[in-house]
Amino acid sequence: MDPEKGNPAIQVHAEDVCRAFRAVGAQAGDVVIYHGSLSSMGTVVGGPTTVIDGALQAVAPGGTVAMPTLWFCPADPPRRREDFDLATSPSYVGALSEALRTDPRSLRSHHYSHSVSAIGSRAAEMTANHGAGGLSPAPWGWDAFADISPWGHLYEWNALYAFIGVTMRVCTMKHYIESRYVARTMARAPEARRQAMRDGLTSGDRQGVWPFYNSEAMEQRLADRGLVATSHIGS
Repeated sequence: MDPEKGNPAIQVHAEDVCRAFRAVGAQAGDVVIYHGSLSSMGTVVGGPTTVIDGALQAVAPGGTVAMPTLWFCPADPPRRREDFDLATSPSYVGALSEALRTDPRSLRSHHYSHSVSAIGSRAAEMTANHGAGGLSPAPWGWDAFADISPWGHLYEWNALYAFIGVTMRVCTMKHYIESRYVARTMARAPEARRQAMRDGLTSGDRQGVWPFYNSEAMEQRLADRGLVATSHIGS
């Protein structure tokens, strides 16, 4: 389901974005990662950069703003891991994501399927050496959600996760959770079974076992526990 388009008669400025992020708990020094739909807000004066600037204002001074900048997706011709180019491979997950990727202030992590781009005081630390250590199973390679990856850092730093005009159906962080669940399950299994378990996992084009978690169910459970805050940007 595509996000609903906002009312174009409503104008959105960086101050509106900052105010909304602050309303749900963002403060100076925070690390925030967000998904979003540009058109859901109405008319964003200045385009996607306005949203980036507003988010940065909300965590200033000393904060960091990030977005998933995912490249690997079904395409014709098929995209291959070895074709990923850190500098030029576009994000397929929307105008906000692509704008952050191409912003001259941003840094991007090097992973063909689950790269993250970030701006701010911890951007270099967040995006460096994606997959260099603490490997963990995932259908996109054991480096995708490694401890040393943006996803590992986001968990370690207790980052804020925001959604603008979209639901948690698009929550990429859930794959980090799935990865840790599989890793712990394998670690608890008898050693003699672990290789067979590993061989049975979904990997690349190979269909196998993977605990894909229902994002809407996750959103509802988090809301029921009082862990979801809401605000408005534009419409």
